[in-house]
Amino acid sequence: MQSFERTTGCGLVTSIHKKTVITLAGWVHRRRDHGALIFIDLRDRSGIMQIVISAEQHPKIHALAQTIRPEFVIGVTGEVTERAAGTINHELATGAWELCAQSLTIFNRSKTTPFQIDDADNVDEELRLQYRYLDLRRPEMLKRLAMRHDFVFACREFLNKEKFYEVETPILTKNTAEGAREFIVPSRVQKGSWYSLPQSPQLYKQLLMAGGIERYFQIARCFRDEDLRADRQPEFTQLDLEMSFVNEIDIQNVIEGLVQCVVRITTGQELSLPLPRMEYADAFQKYGCDKPDVRFGMTIHNATTLFAGTELSVVRDVLKSGGEAGALLVNNTQFSRSQLETWVARAVSLGAKGMIWVRLRADAPCESPIAKYLPADFFARVKAIIPEAQEGDTLFIIVGAYHDTWIQIGRLRLQLGEELGLINKEEFQWLWVTDFPLLEYNQEAQRWVSCHHPFTAPQEGWEHQKPDQLKARAYDLVLNGVEIGGGSIRIHDAAMQRAIFDLLGLNEGSMQDHFGFLLEAQELGFPPHGGIALGIDRLVMLLLGCSSIREVIAFPKTQRGFDPMMKAPTKVDPIKLREYGIIVRTGSE
Repeated sequence: MQSFERTTGCGLVTSIHKKTVITLAGWVHRRRDHGALIFIDLRDRSGIMQIVISAEQHPKIHALAQTIRPEFVIGVTGEVTERAAGTINHELATGAWELCAQSLTIFNRSKTTPFQIDDADNVDEELRLQYRYLDLRRPEMLKRLAMRHDFVFACREFLNKEKFYEVETPILTKNTAEGAREFIVPSRVQKGSWYSLPQSPQLYKQLLMAGGIERYFQIARCFRDEDLRADRQPEFTQLDLEMSFVNEIDIQNVIEGLVQCVVRITTGQELSLPLPRMEYADAFQKYGCDKPDVRFGMTIHNATTLFAGTELSVVRDVLKSGGEAGALLVNNTQFSRSQLETWVARAVSLGAKGMIWVRLRADAPCESPIAKYLPADFFARVKAIIPEAQEGDTLFIIVGAYHDTWIQIGRLRLQLGEELGLINKEEFQWLWVTDFPLLEYNQEAQRWVSCHHPFTAPQEGWEHQKPDQLKARAYDLVLNGVEIGGGSIRIHDAAMQRAIFDLLGLNEGSMQDHFGFLLEAQELGFPPHGGIALGIDRLVMLLLGCSSIREVIAFPKTQRGFDPMMKAPTKVDPIKLREYGIIVRTGSE
């Protein structure tokens, strides 16, 4: 390598290189031996270039090339020539050119790889993660990481122009009483004491506002010791920002400008602003969740009045106890009886005790397992609450307590939308969800907990309202039914903060122990402020159309939180643990 100098990338060869001598380097993607001629497809992150090695012109190079196998790392110098018309590869950017080799260097040889690079999509994911450095050589993986780079770089450029300061906050921090489960780190110097890895830089960024920074952002690494799923990892990256002397609209305007900028740069699409807004109560009533996918209709209807005076005891008893009936109208679909029973089973798997289906008939009795309990004017009743209902449409109805029932119907709606092909996968539907409840009651803990976090400011008039009536100055950004980010106006007044802590069941000792530094800062000139955090992994995943954030993270964990490549987490030698004052006991001990 001391005398080797690459002059361009494999995928960057164009007509300007015609009849010039260039030097390329990369991985052997494929070798084809045609006797007197050997063809090598050479790959680097910019693309693929065809190399031609002639036995007649360069017998020694040809002999060396015969030893080459896929994934060898080589360097080649030669002249760029045009391919013959019938041999042009229109699928490659460089498909009209080839490099006639004049010298060849093998930098590193490769054993047979555990899987073929261009067949990795058909390989078990855990094997791909075990050899992630091989998986990353795939052009699609390189493009994803390149797009992620473009996204982050665009964020930094945009926020710099908006006068934000990028500030790093600590990774080793204090254990908190609220929020998600944290990873804890023992201190060797102060045995028996522990750091926590941050769930987010929440408190630090608020304290930066107390420090007069006014506009902060960070590409922040965050950690949560929670159950994993397709869009969640134990460690993740978020775009974190905070602003002083602002209201909700100020923050949302900055984020809308940012999103418009990065979407244009990364996808070439133009985002129309302002983004639509929906209050939490409306989102839950129509979609059964706080992150609605509005790419398709089929909203939830309150069908309680359809069963006024019903003699069907299982429905009547639930409604008498305060329950409600929620319904989805499915049109343009003719379900068979077995298909309908399958959807009933789906509803039960989502937590419902059962589901009623009704095939609507205008001039005849409606079809349903409970047809004999339906009134003669049932179709007219349906039209009164769902004007778009038509002959032959099907109603799916779940009866139960409002909150749980609407969640179940909301999940059923998403499954129906997916299976009936109602969702346009090429569409991006952005949405602000606002006016969240401030608190929710945790039945298991028998106390109120924060819907967002305990530093979220309540809306005006909170002092005169009951806990279940309080609304937060909070807002979430949703894309295609996935929460991309959440934020709020924060509490900057110590008296208000103490009152919220008190509603959450924290006594004065707990307040001081966990948040004494914050309360003191709020008594030393704390400005009004607010902020938001956007999940970079999730957003890049959606913009690229990937099904899992693992596809846009260089070295992710499996759904079990395991790193197959590093074999982490691992056990630690007991002698080393004793340096930290830790003794591990098994359950039997």
